[in-house]
Amino acid sequence: MKYSNIIKGKFKSRPNRFIAIVEIDGAEEICHVKNTGRCKELLVKDTVVYLCKSDNPNRKTKYDLIAVEKGNLLINMDSQVVNGVCCEYIPKMFKDIVLIKPECKYENSRFDFFVETKTEKIFIECKGVTLEEDGVALFPDAPTERGCKHLKELQNAVKNGYAAYVVFVIQMKGVTRFEPNVKTHREFAEELKSAKENGVNILAFDCIVTEDEIKIDKEIDIKL
Repeated sequence: MKYSNIIKGKFKSRPNRFIAIVEIDGAEEICHVKNTGRCKELLVKDTVVYLCKSDNPNRKTKYDLIAVEKGNLLINMDSQVVNGVCCEYIPKMFKDIVLIKPECKYENSRFDFFVETKTEKIFIECKGVTLEEDGVALFPDAPTERGCKHLKELQNAVKNGYAAYVVFVIQMKGVTRFEPNVKTHREFAEELKSAKENGVNILAFDCIVTEDEIKIDKEIDIKL
């Protein structure tokens, strides 16, 4: 996924989960944050951030905050780009695809993708990962009851003859493995183990991230 009109700035503060104050060329601007997670380990005062300037003159905010520097890492923190990144990669995951349908409802959930091949019907749920500690990618960064619900529904889908995948898109390079974040949400970690035991495929991929692009690169190890 490519961005245009990228501008460099310095993060100053985050008054609420939707906006940030960023210094651009010496002036402070209110920017839209495309991630409602906590991201406290990323959005530290005076951290270098990258913004996408909107070409819509009617917007309340001129910029979207999409990436941040964390030490030697460049981390894309745009949660809205994850599905697009996954959609670009799906043709590499399966052969003989006849249908890719986004935002597909199943029972009481809406999964990110329904994929049909000549031999399988598949539900895919994608999760963006921006939390990194000592080279380990962790999800979630805040409790996610919705995430637990998705995992339960995917297990039901498997019982009903579908294939099911959870794809963790790690929005950076430089991590060695992926783990569920037990200390933040133990229930999600336990449900993820249950999902794997009940036939849900769990995958994690890192990404090549630049100031104006993000794309899936390599599958990485998972420790449940």
